[in-house]
Amino acid sequence: MDERQAKLLTAIIDQFIETALPVGSKRLLESADFAVSSATIRSEMSDLESAGFLLQPHVSAGRIPTAKGYRVYVQEFMKPTRHEKAVRRKFDELREQYWQRKDQERVYEAIALLAHMVPNVAFATVPHKERVYYLGLANTLRQPEFQSNPLLASGVVEVLEHRLHDVIRDLQLDDEVRYYIGEEHILPQFQSCSVMLTRYTIRGSEGAIGIMGPLRMDYAYNTVALDLVANLLRSH
Repeated sequence: MDERQAKLLTAIIDQFIETALPVGSKRLLESADFAVSSATIRSEMSDLESAGFLLQPHVSAGRIPTAKGYRVYVQEFMKPTRHEKAVRRKFDELREQYWQRKDQERVYEAIALLAHMVPNVAFATVPHKERVYYLGLANTLRQPEFQSNPLLASGVVEVLEHRLHDVIRDLQLDDEVRYYIGEEHILPQFQSCSVMLTRYTIRGSEGAIGIMGPLRMDYAYNTVALDLVANLLRSH
């Protein structure tokens, strides 16, 4: 196959990929840079057909690529698509969505681990999301403090579901565990609760992971548990 035939085959395949219609000599002359006559194009197309690279589905139709034509195109003539920028832009968008989902999965798995270690609520903010994941609420609400005070229990649920993200956002956190014990100035619902918090970072984005429970929680045990799980998040 000479250079002109290679260029012709490439043009036919590119057009057929785009339109799914047989490609004729007239269309090729209109859309590609061929400084030859229509008769020459038809002759070259006939040669490519004889060599098995093209097929004419009907007598009056143009040509379409064969499997052999596609193979030689892919192996020797294919160039980056003119839509490469759009492809790369779409890839970058989907890649970021992929990593955000992975980030969320990691955070959820971390609080699931923490919730199995402590008899309190384990929670974490999620980078890129205005929300808080939490687990272990049922265990916490079985504690005597909440069993005897349904209003306190409902206040904790309200904080977890609607307000905790805003509260955490306003706190100055670092990699140390911080303690907020009966902090009514943060939220009235906290006056009979304690919150332990620390910061983690994933792919340059910060989040917070913590434990919420009654004032009577085991601070020493919970501190070790929170540190271990937070370090697990930080280590990736």
